[in-house]
Amino acid sequence: MAVDVVVSREAGDWADNAEWLCERAALAALSVTYDEDEGPAELSVVLADDALVHRLNREYRGKDKPTNVLSFALTEAEEPELGEDAPVMLGDVILAWETVAREAAEQGKTPSDHMTHLVVHGVLHLLGYDHETDDEAEEMEQLETDVLATLDIADPYAATRSPPGEPNLDEQPPDR
Repeated sequence: MAVDVVVSREAGDWADNAEWLCERAALAALSVTYDEDEGPAELSVVLADDALVHRLNREYRGKDKPTNVLSFALTEAEEPELGEDAPVMLGDVILAWETVAREAAEQGKTPSDHMTHLVVHGVLHLLGYDHETDDEAEEMEQLETDVLATLDIADPYAATRSPPGEPNLDEQPPDR
């Protein structure tokens, strides 16, 4: 696969192998979703802290709080005119250390597994997947679960899914 994943540490107390884990997660997500016929591609993953993500979330999404991951996809209109062999710029995935660590502890996961999941989630956003509707969320969650399984990481949504044929009592009934 001709995809370049650039990982940078801006802030946070990330594990020594965080860059490698991010690259591995991004490539795993791309391997099941990116069409190689589109040519070479590039994306970045930024290891940040809550302060940076809070600022970006406020400035670009109008939400005055940190979040675990932000994805900034580049559209064709935003891409500069480059040569035919230039990589497609997919965008940026930015993680917030304190939020990722806190959520991992609350969910009984390792920070590395949770970070990996969030990178996969962010890369899928760069590729146009979303979770605004139930159908979109189901499709995206299934892709995340499939990708994470290739990395020997448990289904992060297993606790919220009902066994087949049983109702999910955590779900709100649809409005009628």
